[in-house]
Formats: sequence, C-alpha cells, structure tokens
Amino acid sequence: MRVGVLALQGDFAEHIAVLHNMDGRLLEQVGSDPLHSVPEIDRESVEPIEAVEVRLPDQLSAIDGLILPGGESTTIGKLIVDYSLLEPLRRRIASGMPVFGTCAGAILLARDIGGLDQPLIGVMDLVIRRNAFGRQLQSFETDLPIASLGDPPLRAVFIRAPAIESVGTGVEILARLQDDTIVAARQRNMLVTAFHPELTSDIRLHRYFIRMVADSRHPAVSNFNRDPEHCSL
Repeated sequence: MRVGVLALQGDFAEHIAVLHNMDGRLLEQVGSDPLHSVPEIDRESVEPIEAVEVRLPDQLSAIDGLILPGGESTTIGKLIVDYSLLEPLRRRIASGMPVFGTCAGAILLARDIGGLDQPLIGVMDLVIRRNAFGRQLQSFETDLPIASLGDPPLRAVFIRAPAIESVGTGVEILARLQDDTIVAARQRNMLVTAFHPELTSDIRLHRYFIRMVADSRHPAVSNFNRDPEHCSL
C-alpha cells in the first residue's frame, strides 16, 4: 500500500513519520488484542505501508491514498497551481482515491471558505472558516470524543485552526467541540480534521484513514468502514 503525503509546504514530514511507524504498531495490536484492534483484518492481511512524498502530477497515479498536511493553505494552494496539480488532484479524488486533509488540508478540500480568494481543490461539500479560533496565541489542545474511535478521547491539537461551519447532506460529522463546532468530517473517500493528529502519539485517525485506503483497494475484505459496528478503532 502506497500512501502519499503532499510535500509542497507545511508539516508533511510529521505525517510521513507517523506512516513510517505504523506497520509495527498495527501488527503488534493485531497480535496482542484481537478484540480491540483491527476488525475483519488478521496478521496475514495487514499490508506494508509505504509512505511517499508527492510533489508532481505523475506521482498521483502511483499512490493508493493521499494526505494533505497542515501549513499555510494559501501557500499550498498556490503551489498546487504552480506544480500543475490542481486538476489531477480533482480527477484522482473523484475517481475514488481516499484523501485525508488536516487543518490547511481540510481548507483546500472544502468547496466554500467564505468567499476568500485562494486556490482550492474544492471537492468536499463543506463550508470552512479559516483561523476560526484566532491567531497563533489562541492555539489550544483538548480531549476530543470521537465515537468512531471509541475510548479514550483523542488529544487534539488546534493551531490557527479552521472550523467547519456547515456540511452537505452527504457528509458525516465525526467530531464536535463542546460548543458544537464541527472539527472532523467524512464524505465518501474524503476525511478532514480541523486539528493536527500527526502532532500527538495517538495514531487512531491515521489508522482510520489507512483502513479507508485498504477498503478502496480490497472492498470485499476491508468493508469495516461501511459498517458502523466496524468503525471502532
């Protein structure tokens, strides 16, 4: 399984590091606790994960899933255009390739960011507000309950974070803050978070995404993410 991380700007190295460290931990959990690890997947069916940096359009055809990292969404958007990635990204995602956008990556995937003028991939039915919680000094961490991940709550790091203001009818809300602000969502093969899961040691959201990728590659085997009973991570 080849998972790409868009490596134009931002914290792509942190996502690469998480993916590099996932194989052993995933196998360890499969072997040690079969009741609370990876439903429907045994040791033989766990695929090695190859993490690759993506910068050019022709690299998109060689990956099974893509992570869009946090960073400066305006800068990443301009670089996507400069590197002729915009339409290839739209086509690849429309074809079913799983994509995971964190913070700036979520902004880039949204169809609407309040009328601001910047390049967007714009394939997910979301309205997102940039810097919704203030500037750098207003960054924060919180324990975030996510039903699909089970207990304990996920430690979520918000750095100049956006907020999801509204979602379309086909979008599943995965997490909200205590004030009801939406901070994680999924629409078919697209996953977004307003926070940075790559900045903590909790790999459950990355595992969730890897299962989306596995499901897209082997739908008959990895069908757990279509069944709510098989989404607990």
